[in-house]
Amino acid sequence: MQTDPFRARLARAIDPELNKAPGLSPFNRIVVWAILGMVLLGVLETEIRVVARAGMLLPLMEAAFFTFFALEYAARLYAAPLNPRYRSAWRFAVTPAALLDLLVLISFLSPLMGLEATVFRLLRLARLLRLARMGRYSRAMALIHRAVVMRATELGLSAAIALALMLGSATLLYVVEAATQPEAFGSIPRALWWAVATLTTVGYGDIVPVTALGRLLAAATALCGIGLIALPTSILAGAFADALRVAREEAADGQSDKPETPR
Repeated sequence: MQTDPFRARLARAIDPELNKAPGLSPFNRIVVWAILGMVLLGVLETEIRVVARAGMLLPLMEAAFFTFFALEYAARLYAAPLNPRYRSAWRFAVTPAALLDLLVLISFLSPLMGLEATVFRLLRLARLLRLARMGRYSRAMALIHRAVVMRATELGLSAAIALALMLGSATLLYVVEAATQPEAFGSIPRALWWAVATLTTVGYGDIVPVTALGRLLAAATALCGIGLIALPTSILAGAFADALRVAREEAADGQSDKPETPR
């Protein structure tokens, strides 16, 4: 059966898996900007002052986004049968990604859901990951995945060291500071909050040791935190460099294996 030319063009424009060109199609670029705009709108709607000053502008933008994404959802259902992975609109409609899109559309029509509806719409950011699987974006994500896999053992060891340092520093501060500050250091779980903030070099300052020994231990913990942050960073930096080198070598080998065009 002959395929409708309009349906075929729509499928290539809207479905990243059918788009043979590298990167995103112009339509999906618009979708990306629309998703970011909708997320920004959802964030602004949580601020009462913005809502009060905007008046009817935010509801009008809500209606515009709903119309756009409703039409986009219908277009994806219409084009889905041309994708060999789905072959029918129903099979596409029951995929997790399509169900998420449908639930986000429903959230537009549920103002009584309040904040929960706004937060739920932020899940549409997951669509960006789906669109980014194609072309040069997929190669970049594959490079990141390869780098992490290549250094999985080292990263796991650094995570174990971090956990041990957090638990050890929390235990020491519990022993030293529990009698003086029972609310902050009265148990190891309570002291863990301080250990996490200190080892990650965040240093909120809401909980601080007051004894001389406690401050000495806190200083040692803070110094260890500097190395704790630098360790996985250096591991990942080296892994990215190695993965990029391997990818370039594979690309060069692939070019050399191509047969020469006869003159």
